[in-house]
Amino acid sequence: MATPTLVKGARATRSTITLKLLMAASGLAFIGFVLAHMYGNLKAFAGHDAFNEYAHHLRTIGEPMLPESGLLWILRTGLIVALVVHVASAAALWRRANRARPVAYQVKKNVASSLSSRTMRWGGLTILAFLVWHLLNFTIVKVNPSGGATDDPYNLLVDTFDLWWMTIIYLVAMAALAMHLHHGVWSACQTLGLTNTAVSRQRAKLAGWVIAVVVAGGFSLVPLFTVFGVID
Repeated sequence: MATPTLVKGARATRSTITLKLLMAASGLAFIGFVLAHMYGNLKAFAGHDAFNEYAHHLRTIGEPMLPESGLLWILRTGLIVALVVHVASAAALWRRANRARPVAYQVKKNVASSLSSRTMRWGGLTILAFLVWHLLNFTIVKVNPSGGATDDPYNLLVDTFDLWWMTIIYLVAMAALAMHLHHGVWSACQTLGLTNTAVSRQRAKLAGWVIAVVVAGGFSLVPLFTVFGVID
């Protein structure tokens, strides 16, 4: 007959696995979102009318079955749920890791860990803070840091990234996102059992790098080309 300690340990293990699966699933949902969002941002290279038409189209998808912005709010609600699940799971796993190691190591060795894995928590907090500002800047309140109008999506974008310091903030956030994606993709693959062989581990690492570079690089193109006057 199993002892209570073993039962408790088994439950804790199952709970930890569940939290990791929730993090992986919500993380994959965000990867899909940022890829679609990045594609939309790149519409800025097509000019004022093309970008604004894209922004308007987002609000009319699903009509007349759904009201204006109906599908957009469904997607936003899903992303909010995924964000809450991701952050709550990460916080729970972090607390468990601290309880399992109540005494800090006297000498901390980072030989086997990557920079992206060591900065995962701080990078996540950086991305979360940037996300709040990004929503205020372009979606919820529409704050124009240049003091211009906010009713034109393309002009709001250009006014924002014409400011060099706004572009710097954006690029720092993209660097944090790249590192988060690099390690996050690897962790998700590991959680889902896709790193059982040497070949699969190499593929998971490569996938992490590819997604990190494509997403962060793609997002960085618009602010860089705006601050240098290509997009105006």
